[in-house]
Amino acid sequence: MQDAPAAPALSLTVTSEAGDFPLLVVRTAQGVSGYVNMCPHQFLPLDHRGGQLLSKDGEKLMCSAHGAMFDAATGEGVAGEGLGCALMRVPLETVEGQIRIARAAPEG
Repeated sequence: MQDAPAAPALSLTVTSEAGDFPLLVVRTAQGVSGYVNMCPHQFLPLDHRGGQLLSKDGEKLMCSAHGAMFDAATGEGVAGEGLGCALMRVPLETVEGQIRIARAAPEG
């Protein structure tokens, strides 16, 4: 994926040897963040019922299935069914102008 997404939020499927992976990439004032595109309540993609991912102020990700809201920069639940839970983060890194999924840090 080249540079930051053209839109502030992008839903895409990453295909690898391990299979397909639903990814959200979000650009905020804090930088670019990645999340698994899955609402923690119904396990559906946040854009399951429509492509509108961000709130009008651009600061919250919204679940189109039931309206849960999550902070776009941190993934933390901020309203509705999102309170008390969070989106699963996907570590991203920028290498030579490309946004990539970062390797997991070794344990131990």
